[in-house]
Amino acid sequence: MMEKEEIFSKVLRAGRRTYFFDVRSTKAGDYYLTITESKKFTNDDGSYHYKKHKIYLYKEDFSEFNTILKEMTDYIINEKGDEVISERHQKDFKKEEYTGESAVSDETSKSAERFTDIDFDDI
Repeated sequence: MMEKEEIFSKVLRAGRRTYFFDVRSTKAGDYYLTITESKKFTNDDGSYHYKKHKIYLYKEDFSEFNTILKEMTDYIINEKGDEVISERHQKDFKKEEYTGESAVSDETSKSAERFTDIDFDDI
């Protein structure tokens, strides 16, 4: 099924992610919002593809959505500040390591040493 034509659009490029905010029209002529996250993935052969996730937001939900979005973003900023804290954004970032006694066998430890921790945002 074809998407309705955009009435008003904005794009936010954020690294490998792009967010599309589109105002569209219902059959009855009212407006609603779609928010699409598009993320680029590169294949081993150098080709690439995009994965998209879409949210449809209707006017009757705007007030509660805005209230909860503001509450959640304010909570994050109040708890952690607005500085980005991640391996991807800080070259000197160090993960906290567990320093307590471990009941893990030597064989399990050796197996874990061969495991590479992969962050899917880096793929």
